[in-house]
Amino acid sequence: MNSPRKIRKIFSQVYDQYVDKIYRFIFVKVNSQEVTNDLCSETFLRCWETFRKDQNKIENIQAFLYKVARNLVIDHYREKGRTQIVSADYVPIIDPKTDLEEETQINSDFDTVKLALANLKEDYQEVIVWHYVNDLSIQEIANLTNKSEGAVRVMLHRALKNLREIINNNEQ
Repeated sequence: MNSPRKIRKIFSQVYDQYVDKIYRFIFVKVNSQEVTNDLCSETFLRCWETFRKDQNKIENIQAFLYKVARNLVIDHYREKGRTQIVSADYVPIIDPKTDLEEETQINSDFDTVKLALANLKEDYQEVIVWHYVNDLSIQEIANLTNKSEGAVRVMLHRALKNLREIINNNEQ
């Protein structure tokens, strides 16, 4: 059995490794820094409580963190009575070197994708966020979802196809 000091050290490494990914995952879904901070903190608190009691209880720490974060986001929207996952109010941080026309185009494209993403089913939203925002590999997503790599590739392909269709329909 690990000592309390060693358990804290191991969990500290887990936190350092995953905090940015979990934060981005939550932020894309709630679009509020304040809410994201709260939900991210709660995610790691719940993980810590389980980890502290029995590290062997968590087989895949990354999958466990995403599952806790996802459930907290769902609970957040249940409490708020909201249905939309991605808000269009967020303005991305733009490189100050870009010119105004390019910045306007980037903002417009970003808003278009956000609105379309909000209209996808949740599984599709998550696979796109995991792969393209959090840079998770197909294998990592397969581990998170307990699906084969082939199934994840198909899901990602379908999610992108649906996203493209929504964007094209909105432009017409």
